[in-house]
Amino acid sequence: MSPFEMRASLSLASIYGLRMLGMFLILPVFAIYAERLPGGDNHTLIGLALGAYGLTQALLQLPFGMVSDHLGRKRVIYFGLALFALGSFVAASAHSIYWIIFGRCIQGAGAINAAVTALVADLTREEHRTKAMAMIGGTIGMTFAASLVLGPALYHLISIPGIFAMTGVLAIVAVAVMKFVVPNPKFSRFHSDAEAAPARLQSVLRNRELLRLNFGIFALHAVQMAMFVVMPFALRRTSGLNVNHHWEVYLPVLAVSVVFMVPMIIYGEKRAKLKTVFIASVALMLVAEIAFIPAITHFWGIVGVMTLYFIAFNVLEASLPSIISKIAPTGSKGTAMGVYNTFQSLGLFVGGAFGGYVSYRFGSAAVFEFGAVLIGIWLLLASRMKPLPAVKNLMFHLPKISAEEARRLEQHIAAVTGVTEVAVVTEEGAAYVKVDRRRLDEQALHKLLPPA
Repeated sequence: MSPFEMRASLSLASIYGLRMLGMFLILPVFAIYAERLPGGDNHTLIGLALGAYGLTQALLQLPFGMVSDHLGRKRVIYFGLALFALGSFVAASAHSIYWIIFGRCIQGAGAINAAVTALVADLTREEHRTKAMAMIGGTIGMTFAASLVLGPALYHLISIPGIFAMTGVLAIVAVAVMKFVVPNPKFSRFHSDAEAAPARLQSVLRNRELLRLNFGIFALHAVQMAMFVVMPFALRRTSGLNVNHHWEVYLPVLAVSVVFMVPMIIYGEKRAKLKTVFIASVALMLVAEIAFIPAITHFWGIVGVMTLYFIAFNVLEASLPSIISKIAPTGSKGTAMGVYNTFQSLGLFVGGAFGGYVSYRFGSAAVFEFGAVLIGIWLLLASRMKPLPAVKNLMFHLPKISAEEARRLEQHIAAVTGVTEVAVVTEEGAAYVKVDRRRLDEQALHKLLPPA
């Protein structure tokens, strides 16, 4: 990557991280704080407060991305960060759980994910775009892990209102980073590999393989959010630890889970066993959800099962985007990822709301019964997945050509050994090619197209 691309990627990853830090920091401690608020004795409302941002984010992230094509990436991102800051300050000043729910809805309305992804595409070359996206994905993962450790410590120092106020300040810092650090693109255009196209939504939503994965990310994050409705209470009850010290549980659990997660991902990618690792991880998560039911009343049981849970969670969170990329129709990767992110946000909302309701009506163990049902359905769907192809997505810029020339070029590219799928999009001046690297005749492909 050039210094320009590195600067763009790192600065945009930091903006993602600052925003997600504000979302995640309250997860391990909010339920304990909320029980003291008016209405906080109702776990349904606690769950709504945790998951409310997922609903508005799901509704607005794709429209924000599409609007950024016309109004400009940075304008949309500024507006989204301003909404996020406003929601944070509303929640910080709240004296009831209802106002916190309102503030969380405003936070989620600052749905800049799709616009940031589009800006990454404007600022990076195709051959380096995957690296830039990986930086953002890695930042989100590190932010989540850091939040589970930092959240309890910050709760002790500044409590929940202070954390919300801090996240509002972080959003303002993100505005400054966007203004003074993130480069301005020389030009913006639509990128099929990074943005959702309305014309392709119908075909993506009808793709059974993608629907399995969309249900999977929905279930994964629904179960996660539901867990954080009850886990702070369970840890306090079984360990005697003050919530300020819950990081002492999360830190070693996360460390052990990463030790197991990394070799599993490497094995799946290098040995073309990603489907095996993926299904095994879904099965492990199902085991963890079932094991939580009796273990939720025993401290060491919680620690042991939580370790299994996070091993499975980390593998699935890391592998799902890679699988989406492999099976999404050529030229529809951005649309597939946009739909995937929307299902993820819906999972956060449903998990918080329904997890809170189940906990309030039936108790903590029932939350994990709900999770076991969701993950059990996912395991059934995942077991019927087609074998995952060992493919890579390439993109090539093209000179202006006619529709007839594009059709002929598609035919020629499709005939190259190792090419599994091709789409020439004349409006973008681009050819999207999915190839099997082990069989690809690169020389024949390069005769037809400029190097990727």
